[in-house]
Formats: sequence, C-alpha cells, structure tokens
Amino acid sequence: MSGKVTLTYFNGRGKMESIRWLLTVAEVEFDEVFLTTREQYLKLLNDGALMFQQVPLVEIDGLKLIQTKAILQYIAEKYNLHGKDIKDRVMVNMYSEGLTDLMELIMMLPFVPDPKPKLDNIQTKAKERYMPVFEKALSGPVYLVGGKLSLADVLLLEATLMLEEKFPEILADFPNVKSFQARMTLVPAISRFLQPGSKRKQQPDDHYKNTVMKVFNMTSL
Repeated sequence: MSGKVTLTYFNGRGKMESIRWLLTVAEVEFDEVFLTTREQYLKLLNDGALMFQQVPLVEIDGLKLIQTKAILQYIAEKYNLHGKDIKDRVMVNMYSEGLTDLMELIMMLPFVPDPKPKLDNIQTKAKERYMPVFEKALSGPVYLVGGKLSLADVLLLEATLMLEEKFPEILADFPNVKSFQARMTLVPAISRFLQPGSKRKQQPDDHYKNTVMKVFNMTSL
C-alpha cells in the first residue's frame, strides 16, 4: 500500500484547500479522490471512514483524519510548522482560527442566493477586524510567530489571495501584509503551487456548487 497522503473531497477549494496549501509548503506529495456522486459519500459513511459524517478526509500515517482544524494541526506538528513551544503554538492557533473564520465566510458565497450583502460584510470584517491584526503583527517580523514559518503564515497567504480575488485593492491600506504576501510567493514550493497546472483549485463555480449539493442531497442551505 502506498504511503502517499490521500485527500478525499470535492474537486474544488472548500475546507480542503488550506490542507492542500499546508501539505504543499511542507513539500508533501498527495493524491486526491474527488467526490462526484452521493454513492461515494454513502460508501464512506458505511465504511466508517467519516467520524462525524463529514469531509474533508485525509489519510496519513495509517490514520483517517477529519475536522479541518485537527488535520491542519496534525500536519503542522508533523512538519515543524507549529511553533517551538506551547506559547508559540497557541499564537499560531489563534491566528489560524481567525483566518479560518474569515475564509469560511468566503467559502459560503457560492451557496447563498444573493452574495452582495455577504460580500459587503466580508470586506468590512476583513478591513476592520482581521487585516489590522496582521498588519500590526508584521510591523517588524518576517513571520507571524517565533521568527519561523508556521501554519498561520500559510493561512494568511491563502486568505489574502482569496480576498484579492473579490476585492483587488483590499490590501492597499495594509503594506506590511502586502509585503509579507510578496515574500511568501517567492518560496519555491508556493511559487510552483501558484502556477497553472498545480493542485491548487480555482474559485468555485456552478459545477462545484451543484456537485456539493448533489452529494449531500441538499436543496438549499
């Protein structure tokens, strides 16, 4: 049996995309199984692969992991991307959970009938609640925590790129964050991930939305 990490999710970003980002930065190769039918999902349930009947599912080190934050923390610990001590790790986790909250707002946009009010809310929160935190944290350091690359840095890069897709000028008032973004994109593994043909997923479209709704037997949120 191959020892390669296997990801089971939809062929789109969603909650798996941060996991793809982190594995890429850790330079870990992975295979992907894409959910396209409800039968695939029901088989995972019947096989007992999904503890809480949820994906993402990541198979690594003989484990079947679910719950995105738990998966990210496992990978971060395994590949030394989680801080040098308990105080660093709690800072990494606080930054990471804030960024996850922000990105989940963007992830929900394809599933709401009128995204305009949601977009306005996301922009306001990004500019008033989230980006000021990182602008201050990056006023001197190269990285967010402990002078070394961590999960929090990876998620911040992902979040800023997602925000710029929706609001191209959103980082104009956050020069430290913009400089950080530029530095991060020069990391060789990240540079490759940002190129066409990589395993990075594109912004969700109607096909992605319809596949998710079909697999989960959803009519609406």
